[in-house]
Amino acid sequence: MKGRGAGFPLEGFVFLYLLAYLPNVIVTKLVTSMPHAGLGRPLTGLETLPASLIINMVLTWGFIWISGWHRDANKVSVGPVRVPFPTRYTFLSGIGTALVLFTVPLSFTIPDVSIPFIQLIMRGDILIIAPLVDVMFGRRVRWWSWTALGLVLFGLVIALSDRGGLKLPPIAILTVVLYTVGYFLRLYVMTKISKSGDPASVRRYFVEEKMIALPLSVVILGIISASGIGGHQSGQAGELAWGFIGVWSDPVLLDLFWIGATLTVISVLAIIILLDPRENAYCVPLERAASLVAGIGGSVLLAWFWGLRMPRDAELVGAGVLVAAIVLLSLAPRFAAKREALSEGA
Repeated sequence: MKGRGAGFPLEGFVFLYLLAYLPNVIVTKLVTSMPHAGLGRPLTGLETLPASLIINMVLTWGFIWISGWHRDANKVSVGPVRVPFPTRYTFLSGIGTALVLFTVPLSFTIPDVSIPFIQLIMRGDILIIAPLVDVMFGRRVRWWSWTALGLVLFGLVIALSDRGGLKLPPIAILTVVLYTVGYFLRLYVMTKISKSGDPASVRRYFVEEKMIALPLSVVILGIISASGIGGHQSGQAGELAWGFIGVWSDPVLLDLFWIGATLTVISVLAIIILLDPRENAYCVPLERAASLVAGIGGSVLLAWFWGLRMPRDAELVGAGVLVAAIVLLSLAPRFAAKREALSEGA
């Protein structure tokens, strides 16, 4: 891919993003819901995260090299070799992305918290941040972006009211906070240096951000694993130790490879969508709503074919509201452009 393809609409990338996200949600939830043959219980998020992130890192760096995207990145000399290296801004964004990388799959695995609900919370926070970042940089936010933002927040209110409020366990609250901070850092840096519409800028940003984000996310998990929290064979440290060491000879590795591979595709499509030159209040609802629809769709398929819990009615209604927001963001700018063309030709 070369950034925004010639004549290929942004909504096309959003649709591909949704298609890649759907199997990621399904496989992640299955791995952490169905009993593991060797352990006699489902794997936890901390047991699945290390391998899936390491696989994602290897595949992403492979994509960067094979696609040639590395040629557009900032470089430094290491002996006779010049290697991609982030600027101070993409380094900051890489830290934010590292937070997002392990909180998103972790959010699929929290006991007694449904995928649609946790996604509504996480996406709602980001949709509030998006226009605030636009205002910070003096970018115009059009009426359809504000309307779509209102629709998405309405869907969030429906789901929250149905559950009687947040009522989240501590791990879920921490996940939401880290995710929100990470996304704010990303949007701030994106808006400052890369939302120009230049395909080379998209490629440069992706390479420099991932150079930091992917290894940092793995290192953070490794530090937790080595810290001995809860003892080596129990608690979080024991789970992470299995995720770093035991998983590589386990049949579940094939599923984790699939999770890592889809994460790689998702990350490429997400950067193309988010770095579109239009305002964040336009791009972010498209990308976030598509991921939420994938979460809802994945939950429905999991209920139909694997017997997991069906999403609540309010969660399905909230997803329908988000679909309406996607349709609005797709059609309103086109109608506005046609009206402007007609008025100029009159």
